[in-house]
Amino acid sequence: MRRFDYAEAAAELRVTEGWLRRHIKQLPHTKKGRVVTFTDADLERIDALHHHEPTTGPLAQTPPAAEDAHPLRHLRPLPARNAAARSLSGSRGRG
Repeated sequence: MRRFDYAEAAAELRVTEGWLRRHIKQLPHTKKGRVVTFTDADLERIDALHHHEPTTGPLAQTPPAAEDAHPLRHLRPLPARNAAARSLSGSRGRG
């Protein structure tokens, strides 16, 4: 397995070394002591993290969502905490 240092990884990804250093906390990498390295798999994941597909136009893979369809519409709110606590204390009975 080949390991890349910052300069080699930056050249492979076609970004600056400074960009890699600034974003290191959000990027897959290996760190041993102060030495940071990247594997081929790390570089592929970094590339995939920053890959964007068109959402409109002839190259878009999915049709645009209806205007009234919110992406989180399937979520429902949790019951109030007070209601759950009252139901538990009421079932125990007070003595």
